[in-house]
This record gives sequence, C-alpha cells and structure tokens, in this order.
Amino acid sequence: MSAQRSPDEIRAEIDGTREELADTAAALAQKADVKGRAKDRVEEIKGDVKEKVAHVTPDSAGGAAHSVETAVKGNPIPTAAIAAAVIGFAIGYLIARRRF
Repeated sequence: MSAQRSPDEIRAEIDGTREELADTAAALAQKADVKGRAKDRVEEIKGDVKEKVAHVTPDSAGGAAHSVETAVKGNPIPTAAIAAAVIGFAIGYLIARRRF
C-alpha cells in the first residue's frame, strides 16, 4: 500500500482529476456538435476556394484556353468525334425525355 496522504495532497489530486474531466467533457461536447463542426468545415472550404480563386489570373485562364486550342488544332478528328458523340447523347436524351 501507499503511505498516508495529507488532505492537501488529496485535494490537489481531486482538482487535477476535475480539470482532466472538464477537458474530456469539452472535447466530447465539441465532437457531438455536428452542426458546429459542419459550419466550421464550410468556412474552411470557403477559405480554400477563395484562396484558389485569388491565384487564378486572366493570364492563367488564357493559357489554359490556349492549351485547349492547341490540342484541338493538333487533333481535329478525335475532337470532332468526341463533339459529335456528346451532341448525339444530348439529342438522344432530349428525345427520350420528351416521350415520357
């Protein structure tokens, strides 16, 4: 067994245990607050999107458009085939939707 502890030592241990329990309860309450966590996540995503949008410049968008244009000019037949397929699917979808 351990030696006798003084009342002050016991009180100090009780206070430490209370603090640990309070921290644990606060952590559990935060995890249980799904709505609050969802709001925090939305704000985090908004910040990420704003940061990415801030880095997009007209030059980078123009560069992307130029890359697409170069790819299309370099491969006109596959590009035309893909465009025809997309248009065909769109027309088929519209016709099928109209029948119902």
